[in-house]
Amino acid sequence: MSHRLEAPAGAWIDRSRPLSFTFNGRAFSGFSGDTLASALLANGVRLVGRSFKLHRPRGAFSCGVEEPNAIVDVGAGGRRTPNVRATLLPLTEGLRAASVNCWPSVGFDVGALTGAFAPLLPAGFYYKTFKWPSWRWFEPAIRRMAGLGTAPTEPDPDHYEEHAADVDVLVVGGGVAGLAAAAAAARAGSRTLLLEGRMRLGGARALPANAEVQALGEAVHNAGVKVITRALAFGVYDHNLVCALETVGVEGRQDLPACVLRERLWKIRARSIIAATGAFERPLVFPDNDRPGVMLASAALEYALAYGVACGRRAVIAAASDSAYTAAAALRAAGTDIVAIVERRANAAAAATARGVRVITDAGVSGVIGRRAVRGCHVRGTGRERLDCDLILTAGGFAPAVHLHSQAGGRLRWLAAEAMFVPDGAAPGLVSVGACAGVFGHEVARAHATAVGEALARGRPAPEAPLGGAGGAQVFAPLAGVRGKQFVDLQNDVSVQDVELAARENYRSVEHLKRYTTTGMGTDQGKTSNINALLLMGSYTDRAPAEVGTTRFRPPFAPVTLGAIAGRRAGILYRPLKELPARTWHAERGALFETYGDWRRPAAYPQPGESVEAAAHREAGMVRERAGLYDGSPLGKLEIYGPDAAQFLDLMYVGTMSTLAIGQARYGVLLNEHGTLVDDGIVARLGEQHFWVNASTAGAERTAAAFEEWLQCEFVKLRVLVTPVTSRWANVTVAGPGAWRWLESVGFDATLAPSNMKHMTMRASRLDGMPLQVLRASFSGELGYEVNLPVDHAAWLFARLWERSAEIGAVLYGIEALQVLRVEKGYLHIGTDTDGTTRPADVGLARGIDRKTAAFVGRRSLSRAAARDPQRLQLVGLEPLDGRTPLQVGAHIAAHAPPAPIDGRVTSSCLSPALGHPIALALLTRGSQRIGERVTVYSLGAETRARVVRTPFFDPEGRRVHG
Repeated sequence: MSHRLEAPAGAWIDRSRPLSFTFNGRAFSGFSGDTLASALLANGVRLVGRSFKLHRPRGAFSCGVEEPNAIVDVGAGGRRTPNVRATLLPLTEGLRAASVNCWPSVGFDVGALTGAFAPLLPAGFYYKTFKWPSWRWFEPAIRRMAGLGTAPTEPDPDHYEEHAADVDVLVVGGGVAGLAAAAAAARAGSRTLLLEGRMRLGGARALPANAEVQALGEAVHNAGVKVITRALAFGVYDHNLVCALETVGVEGRQDLPACVLRERLWKIRARSIIAATGAFERPLVFPDNDRPGVMLASAALEYALAYGVACGRRAVIAAASDSAYTAAAALRAAGTDIVAIVERRANAAAAATARGVRVITDAGVSGVIGRRAVRGCHVRGTGRERLDCDLILTAGGFAPAVHLHSQAGGRLRWLAAEAMFVPDGAAPGLVSVGACAGVFGHEVARAHATAVGEALARGRPAPEAPLGGAGGAQVFAPLAGVRGKQFVDLQNDVSVQDVELAARENYRSVEHLKRYTTTGMGTDQGKTSNINALLLMGSYTDRAPAEVGTTRFRPPFAPVTLGAIAGRRAGILYRPLKELPARTWHAERGALFETYGDWRRPAAYPQPGESVEAAAHREAGMVRERAGLYDGSPLGKLEIYGPDAAQFLDLMYVGTMSTLAIGQARYGVLLNEHGTLVDDGIVARLGEQHFWVNASTAGAERTAAAFEEWLQCEFVKLRVLVTPVTSRWANVTVAGPGAWRWLESVGFDATLAPSNMKHMTMRASRLDGMPLQVLRASFSGELGYEVNLPVDHAAWLFARLWERSAEIGAVLYGIEALQVLRVEKGYLHIGTDTDGTTRPADVGLARGIDRKTAAFVGRRSLSRAAARDPQRLQLVGLEPLDGRTPLQVGAHIAAHAPPAPIDGRVTSSCLSPALGHPIALALLTRGSQRIGERVTVYSLGAETRARVVRTPFFDPEGRRVHG
């Protein structure tokens, strides 16, 4: 039975500060400094959960991040966090935790009935079993059984944030090697950051507390190293980006106020990374090695020294490495009776150090007595015997934590004498030190880490790692002819038989083995199982460990909460909406706001009892008849400066922008490398080296990013500056036959009159001293002015114009009316009337390509066979033959009723107030060759006959834009 040891045992707990907590509804107590796992063991609680597939009883197996069994749900309501490792969860007052994957309780779990069918549930059984008669028959039950913890259904009240850092040297791991490397790097003048996943520095050497760790901690502080504890580095990404999760708040307490800062996601760019992440102990495989009371020897030692907890009174150590004897001596000193060391090796030199402890060599544990707790074990060697014990410790050697090294692209090699994989030299941008580099000798590891820290700080190559010091270890096949399951992966119930089955079914790649058996695919990511699994695969396929290799360790190193990943991007900040600078003014005049892209914009200004559709119809009609006022502020605006600005824009746009005279403007489209239309807009020349670029509202940020990417990655010699100014300039659009009369009535300069300022020109002007950039352009097909002015004064101009609106008979119009107006003119809307395959020729823009001989982005792709396919979808107009039935957006055009191959689809549709009947735009196969043809449009069981027509539908000569 596990129990609390008397003081002074427990270097990390404060016995003067007792804490109360509940587990599965039962009240317990522990001390400040305990973890949930240590507190449960101190209270004699060994059964903490159930395994994933077979629901077998499980207890704490380790004392750290590698824990596969002690997984709990913590908290309640919105603060419930599933699948928390009890071994890393600090005990807090009022903490509430519960076991996972069990019903109705962990002690009596109905799911354990699956154990009776274990022979029918081998590796990969789900690939073969649920095919007939239909997967849907089994899906509901399987989905209910899947997973471990229970995700919360209520909103998370806590707060998460991100922080970016840039350092010269980043050290991951706060053990002796990490401390030595950090101190050396900082002393050499580098900006150094040290991350430690636990609350305390020192690693294994901190138990018991010693002067060396204290001295190193002072050295780190004096050298100016920034130290962050409870910060677990979980991933190394491109260009030396390291992501780490810092736990700031406390888990499991229910009396916290809302919006407490819980976790902080660090994104760290480092010139050099030093990994000092230590090593995991590798367990041995034997029958029923998953019972509560079976754990790693190093874990039992840490519980005793750090938390003052004896994990049992009488222990048997199953050994295949020299580390077992060190652990045995330390545990004996802490008060645990070591019944025997069951040594798999026939000749273990370290056995001579086991004074006062029985050593059974050339033997192995052949069975565990007890189901919910260990009561003894059977040993088979030269003979057979039973040993009475309540704790079985396993010490099979070490597995260096090479995860960050592997994520950084480093290679591994196998050391046969120590039975472990170690880094094969440095990874790009990352050097390993200490145990994770295979350097276990204490003094040697410290000296090497110091040399590495200094070398990287000074920009020199790091010295090679002096491997060794772990002692001897040996790999053994599981005992043959024994009863009981021998587990490789404790969390996912992967057994020796499953690995053998995978080998028999001709799986050879370790990556395939992982996916077929699910080894290492749990929350622990196989930290205690992967090496044993690949060693078994090697034995079954007659390959050495080096030939089998390892899986590619991928981020995250340990589970990361979704809240931390989302950060502040939750609630209204998940997709922050942008507001118009004159939003209040529009709201006061009855605007109905809807979301378009990332903006809240007026869809229409409906009158009492009027629908949005009717309002849009009315507004569009008034714009055609008189004039309308529209807020185009979200329209993307970029200013392009530089001696090479004209050349750069020629490379970006299909059209030629370098021939624009100052004050002229031109419509252009942007392509990506595949020749696909991605945005359009107007480019105006403000000066010899200065251009104004309008992009679509949805494409504003995307276009700016694309310009920057091309400049920084491809056209690096061009002298160009791209400045997004969407948020700086408001856009007040006045359109309609009375547009100029309206502007003139409020004092606009006569030089802007249609007789003085041509369509597609841009001029600087002023109104009462206010600077303006006025563009003569139109997305409605009417005489139009886009008046750009500083955003702070948008409401002022709207109010000034609206005061004179009655004289003109003008209206406010929103997005829906604008869509009607642009469809009547057949104007293209990127993303609505195009898709990911649309090329310029498909929408009638081939002439610009034919006239331009120079290169531009996407040009080469336009010569590919797919771009010249005569069966391509092309943009055309559609009119219903009956003149009454609207054609629904998304409706299919086909030769007969579905299911049928489609000829095209409707992309935009409206009832035209100018024409008095419905119209639509559509992408149609060979559309330009089918003008006048009659087609059938299918939508939700209804069919409508329509005629293919040319666009524009209204004012095809384009006279109205000239006023």
